[in-house]
Amino acid sequence: MKKYSILIAFALLFILTSATNKTNSFEEDWINLLDNNLSKWDMYLSYKHQNGYSGKVPTDANGKEIEPIGYNKNVNNMFTVIQENNEPVLKVSGEYYGCVFTKENFKNYRLKLKVKFGTKKWEPRTEKLMDAGVLYHSQGKAGVDYWRAWMLSQEFQIMEGHFGDYWNIANSAIDIKAYIPEGSMSAVADEDQKFIPFGTHTENTGFCMRKMRAETPNNGWTEIELVCFEGKSLHIINGKVVMVLQNSRYFDGEKFMPLTEGKIQLQSEAGEVYYKNIQIKPINKLPAEFENYFK
Repeated sequence: MKKYSILIAFALLFILTSATNKTNSFEEDWINLLDNNLSKWDMYLSYKHQNGYSGKVPTDANGKEIEPIGYNKNVNNMFTVIQENNEPVLKVSGEYYGCVFTKENFKNYRLKLKVKFGTKKWEPRTEKLMDAGVLYHSQGKAGVDYWRAWMLSQEFQIMEGHFGDYWNIANSAIDIKAYIPEGSMSAVADEDQKFIPFGTHTENTGFCMRKMRAETPNNGWTEIELVCFEGKSLHIINGKVVMVLQNSRYFDGEKFMPLTEGKIQLQSEAGEVYYKNIQIKPINKLPAEFENYFK
């Protein structure tokens, strides 16, 4: 009897150890992207845009084009890492349009982070909603978009009342499950609808609204998750899927090309914003809990 008790005890110990190792392995799969030195990020700053900006390169009093600030020039400490409850938090002042972007390219992953807005606004958004965003599959040079601030990419919008919206950046396009827009109305995402195209060289604009509001009330920390796999993506707010996208691509001037990997940009867009708990996890298949969204 004693012999069997010892065998049972060893079996239970093995099961507990295996479960613990699996749990630890799962946690270790997530890679932390934020440290006190922003060691995994570069930055780009373009302009301190003014009201009435028209999409053209800004000029000085003599009509001469003004050069953008450029790469890795942290003017006025635009990007700083502060501590909150002994955790690193990326503070983006928003004074200049631009971004921090990962040094590494990523394909097929889950990205999680928490975000909230500060209080400061700058022209041309002093009378507008606080605005920022996560830009994914970012490729090429910065400054190719309307605001001369970002790379070719797809945008996961972070904006007051609009967490999870989609914008195309530069000449990108994508298909979204959404209600077809009518007249001046915006398209609205819904996973029960068919995929329709948005962006460059499609019949729709490069904008689609999220399905619903799911951000934390009163500007509390909101967790966003971006799931990307082989051109498919999901915009998730506080655990709720608010948009289903697929067939990520860009127009190269002659034809569409796949846009399924690249750097990750965090925007500075004339509003103070804070990011923390920025983590990424590589995946080799679409997580089972999300497969039905693409059927």
